Amino acid sequence: MTDPAEPPRDCSLCPRLSAYRAENRAAHPDWWNGPAPSFGDPDARLLVAGLAPGRQGANRTGRPFTGDFAGVLLYETLISFGFALGDYRARPDDGLTLVDCMITNAVRCAPPGNKPLPAEEATCRPFLAARIATLPRLRVIVTLGDVARRNVLKALGRPGSAAVSGHGGESEAGGYRIINSYHCSRLNTNTGRLTPAMFRAIFARAQALLN
Repeated sequence: MTDPAEPPRDCSLCPRLSAYRAENRAAHPDWWNGPAPSFGDPDARLLVAGLAPGRQGANRTGRPFTGDFAGVLLYETLISFGFALGDYRARPDDGLTLVDCMITNAVRCAPPGNKPLPAEEATCRPFLAARIATLPRLRVIVTLGDVARRNVLKALGRPGSAAVSGHGGESEAGGYRIINSYHCSRLNTNTGRLTPAMFRAIFARAQALLN
């Protein structure tokens, strides 16, 4: 049965992203090289939404935030708050499981330069909207970066400007509490724009809202 919340493995809706997948597949046939499916607990009350897979992260491994630096901070933080169990070893077969949490991306295929086009965000948005709709217990959405925040808002039928931007910004939309964080990229952490303590504070707030 087709899952309306996940694009098919050979999705061709975005020609530029399809061509980039084919380019990566030719160079690295052992990589995933496809839309990275959402990962986590189908009864999750917390959804973490990123923007798009990294070329050597989820595009390589097939699991969101797995295989590149961003996943280290994300999964270690989730483990520390009880939203994940196991050890994160940057491999999809590491046995890590999510508890009361799911991770997804607004755009499911890796974009060139890590920057999807607005048209590609709009094309993939129905999958994001469907993923949100398939989580019956969902209460809190953590968005990783303002672009992810805007895509979540639009997926909920709201303008992208309808919520507070910046790290720690909170808003209500579609009956959900949305908390925005700076993205857990190597660039943000290396420059000190995002510290582990700042990131932990986001998930401490999410946990408090769920308790």
